[in-house]
Amino acid sequence: MALTPSNMLPLGTKAPDFRLPDVVTGDHVSLEDINSDKATVIMFICNHCPYVIHIQEKMVTLAHEYIERGVSFAAISSNDVDNYPADAPDKMKERASELGFRFPYLYDESQEVAKAYMAACTPDFYVFDRNLSCVYRGRMDDSTPGNGKPVSGKDLRTALDAMLLGESVSDQQMPSMGCNIKWKS
Repeated sequence: MALTPSNMLPLGTKAPDFRLPDVVTGDHVSLEDINSDKATVIMFICNHCPYVIHIQEKMVTLAHEYIERGVSFAAISSNDVDNYPADAPDKMKERASELGFRFPYLYDESQEVAKAYMAACTPDFYVFDRNLSCVYRGRMDDSTPGNGKPVSGKDLRTALDAMLLGESVSDQQMPSMGCNIKWKS
């Protein structure tokens, strides 16, 4: 596991389109399907990363809270499942069920979506406005395994609250830190 920061997709970048299988429902979900007129959050996560495991319960709680306010969410796992079988679709489905995901958990087998988003690590968060322009990318908050800081979601919450109030999101954003995406060779 290599500690890796976000690549920080340039603000204003149009969200790359995708159509990926949802491991829970079996349906294919596109960016258009989840686009919200308030905000759309794309989260690159996986099952085995200790940085994701550290925040996952609060991440799900935060997502459910903002879903109630009209924000849409989707989680994407792009890891190489041949070398990391804990991230395979059947295991993703189990995790989504255990944690009660109310958002799609999508499998990016080709890794093309991760590449299009310049995703580098798990977790990695992206927020897009109603026109699907990137207004936030980076971390959920400053908590990491072992640093003693509580998981609060404050960075992501600040961005989403600004969006919901019709305010500009500050461009002072910190990269996420986590495990590198497990690229296929």
